[in-house]
Amino acid sequence: MAIYHLFALSVIALASLVQPAPPAFPPSSPVPLSRPAQPMPPENFSRTGLYKTKNVVLVMCDGLRWQEVFSGADAKLITKEQGVTDVPGTTAAYMRDTPEARREVLLPFIWGTAAKQGVLYGNRTKGSLSSVVNQYRVSYPGYTETLCGFPGKNIKDNRKIENPDVTVFEYLHGQPGFAGKVAAFTTWDVFSFIFNTQRCGFPVFSGVGPIAFGTTNDAMRLWDVARAETPCPWSGSCYDSASFRPALEWIKLNTPRLVFLGLGETDEFAHEGKYRMYLDSAHKFDAYVKDLWTTLQAMEQYKDTTTLILTCDHGRGGGTGLGAQLNQWRDHNDKTVGAEETWIIVLGPDTPALGERIEGPAVTNSQIAATIATLLGTDYNKSQPRAGPPLAEAMKPLAR
Repeated sequence: MAIYHLFALSVIALASLVQPAPPAFPPSSPVPLSRPAQPMPPENFSRTGLYKTKNVVLVMCDGLRWQEVFSGADAKLITKEQGVTDVPGTTAAYMRDTPEARREVLLPFIWGTAAKQGVLYGNRTKGSLSSVVNQYRVSYPGYTETLCGFPGKNIKDNRKIENPDVTVFEYLHGQPGFAGKVAAFTTWDVFSFIFNTQRCGFPVFSGVGPIAFGTTNDAMRLWDVARAETPCPWSGSCYDSASFRPALEWIKLNTPRLVFLGLGETDEFAHEGKYRMYLDSAHKFDAYVKDLWTTLQAMEQYKDTTTLILTCDHGRGGGTGLGAQLNQWRDHNDKTVGAEETWIIVLGPDTPALGERIEGPAVTNSQIAATIATLLGTDYNKSQPRAGPPLAEAMKPLAR
């Protein structure tokens, strides 16, 4: 905790960028048993020029559970046993009488804007299923499934091995109009292996060292200094702010067409069993997404031509299946019930305002890669037939 506060002090010069303290959520509603999600059929498949989208930003919040996304904070976890040192303060900050009120105070942008203008998958209490299809349910397999469109054959854990498969980011970087217009900013050094920086051809910031590519400015260099001088309790990682804030500056300066943002605090604090800090990081993630969306919509390059996709790389314990245990919210692996359960949000000019899905098609993270490529005018499934089909319901082609 002391180290975390030290980091905030170290970047006081950027105080205007620091997010306000979170406002303020009771137990999640009963959920049915899990059932496996199946990809949707590819109806209304993409054709070049059918979509308004010219840019895509994919933001992944590591290990953020669908339970908090759709029901807000869980009262059963706001205890000292779950790492909450200030139970009254956390209750006041995040507890409300209904799941809808709790989620709105935890994630105000998602529920105030994305839910009204886009589509949200994954509320299992309402029969909307979103899942990873890989069997390992840890980060590297989850990211490669999402970024490549299929589980990696030899990607079974988080070991630092070069990804043999090509991500949709690498694929698009090789398409006309995307060279030099693709970038990734993350908080974890394994991402250099996930994207395979030895081969991919576009810059990847992995949370360590300075950001030394493209056009930079003084604000970014200040973050580089703060990142280097501030101890981080997690090996090979940095705090979310130390990656997101310079990434936002870089986007404004370099106007890329395809960007990946990977934020990791939610997963780190969950593994440590610190539920309040997990909630705070989820709230901060939402604030970052708001800043990102507001910035993009204020720029001619991005206004009304940018699609934003939000998701996670895996679920956590305490899920919906038989044998799920509340205390397993800290964990995720192939033996953790509920760790395959994810959520997906799409917001952009080609996405109908369907809001929170009730029943409807089951979806998977393996469909996100083809969705990105489809919106940007290419047929990824033709190039990579192992990839899941695009999220057809989340894309409404222009009338001709």
